[in-house]
Amino acid sequence: AAFGKWHNTPDYETSAAGPFDRWPTGLGFEYFYGFLGGDTNQWSPALVENTQHIQKPNRPDYHLTPDLADHAIKWIRTQQAIAPDKPFFTYFATGATHAPHHAPKEWIDKYKGKFDRGWDKLREDIFARQLALGVIPADTKLTPRPAELPAWDSLTPTEQKVYARQAEVFAGFLSHTDAQIGRVIDAIDRLGELDNTLVFFIAGDNGASAEGGLTGSVNELKVFNGVAESPQEVLAALDDLGGPKTFNHFHAAWAWAVDSPFQWTKQIASHFGGTRNGLVVAWGDRIKNRGELRSQFHHVIDIAPTILEAVGIEEPEVVNGVKQQPIEGTSLVYSFDNPAVPSHHKTQYFEMLGNRGIYDEGWVAAARHGRLPWERVSKTTFDEDNWELYDITKDFSEANDLAKQNPDKLAQLQDLFLEEAKKYKVLPLDDRLLQRFDVKIRSNLITGRNSFTYYTSVAGIPEGSAPNIKNRSFSITADVDAASSGTEGVLVTQGGRFAGWSFFLQEGKPTFAYNLLNSDRTIIQSSQPIAIGKSQIKFDFTYDGGAPGAGGTGKLSIDDRQVAEGRIEQTVGYRFGLDETFDVGQDTGTPAVDTYQTPFAFTGNLQQVTLELK
Repeated sequence: AAFGKWHNTPDYETSAAGPFDRWPTGLGFEYFYGFLGGDTNQWSPALVENTQHIQKPNRPDYHLTPDLADHAIKWIRTQQAIAPDKPFFTYFATGATHAPHHAPKEWIDKYKGKFDRGWDKLREDIFARQLALGVIPADTKLTPRPAELPAWDSLTPTEQKVYARQAEVFAGFLSHTDAQIGRVIDAIDRLGELDNTLVFFIAGDNGASAEGGLTGSVNELKVFNGVAESPQEVLAALDDLGGPKTFNHFHAAWAWAVDSPFQWTKQIASHFGGTRNGLVVAWGDRIKNRGELRSQFHHVIDIAPTILEAVGIEEPEVVNGVKQQPIEGTSLVYSFDNPAVPSHHKTQYFEMLGNRGIYDEGWVAAARHGRLPWERVSKTTFDEDNWELYDITKDFSEANDLAKQNPDKLAQLQDLFLEEAKKYKVLPLDDRLLQRFDVKIRSNLITGRNSFTYYTSVAGIPEGSAPNIKNRSFSITADVDAASSGTEGVLVTQGGRFAGWSFFLQEGKPTFAYNLLNSDRTIIQSSQPIAIGKSQIKFDFTYDGGAPGAGGTGKLSIDDRQVAEGRIEQTVGYRFGLDETFDVGQDTGTPAVDTYQTPFAFTGNLQQVTLELK
């Protein structure tokens, strides 16, 4: 079974139309409970069970991580109760500590005041603990803060107050998650199977994420739409951080701090701050030396080969009649009982959004590309990127650049990167950011279609499979049959509290609400309700044109008679969400407007909804 974050299925394949071969249950798992997107709202997740989009449990204290743990524990207990001699495999991947940083307030408050001394001091403290624990070599150097990040002492008291709270929220989210993972481990222990269970525990987000930028964020969707947040907006949401009203992230400098002692952060895959995470392996007395460290170089692709070797399963050459590509990676089993043996994983490329790195037998060549994680575009071309060289057998944290002293070695590794990049289909390099979030450039089910009709209530259509109304004119027509003058509910909606729109009836009155990234909402509403019986309700939007995210004018009509008009000054240019969906006849996520509570299912007879792209 698989629980939690998946994010391996293409966006356009995650609707009820499938195909389902790249969902968890199509790739070997017999049961799945979790979410398919890159992230999800921990308070109101877009949940999937097997291949069905479902509503979250309806309870006031709901949070996703305990729910995932509950389902994992129940599944494991059920398997062992029915078939105690049958092995089980559980993949448990929480949403933490990926944004949004959502945690119960009591967990956040445990860290009140713990980060008041700032990120520079935190990084030094972490480094000192790493040395004391021996998890890094004694001669490791702490790399300096990049010039692009401010010193904590340069901030105003108000800024320090805001940013310290962001770190408290992150810490609360992390420790809350750790407790839920502990519950799953404890459940296996109570079954008497923990010593017989091979456990891999990896905690990290490819290095901590700096995507919150130089203020942190209360709505990460602004980052994905290239819209800046002001410190004033972040300050205004201080008391709500970590709760349902925010989709929050912390200041980039916190990511750098918790990536101690390395340079940089997530996205910057050229350096270890953007790739390196801790791994814990436990396996009862099958691993004789408990609590020891292993320093061989390995990569996450080595986990599957390790499992296969540990349980004695040969890698299949053919599956269902299809010849398989070889599984890349090197088993870790050889290191379990021998801390000194040289690493079997000799070479590894890294690449993300143009940031490039190559490891080869103790040497690393690294080229950071000219865009920081919170910036929209690169300041350099690939040919202008500066390559660095490190000998990590003597320089664990990549503190001493040897590129000028050893140009021949650097050139050798640059050539090796190109060989590996060609071999593993990394080329051509692509450093675009906002464009890659734009659903219209991806393969999808909507290419070439301008008319969409829905005949029944439909939930959970991902953005990649929904009509793309962004940056264009469109119309929505709903044919309804109202049994009473107070008929109400959602006709069609997309997105939610942090970006989106909704077309609905409230007390019988047709209403269109547009939510611009939770910063501004426009509501266009008829002053009169629809009549009892059959009606045709229509919303027409005329787009101004020009750059992405321009405004336009919306008009509401009932049976071809205009009843309201309004101006939407600015629209969402690239993305309404990563996991919020397009729904017909109900709203399965968070509401785009506060005038109703989800699911706000339509109470009349919704005969059909047609959306036309102009």
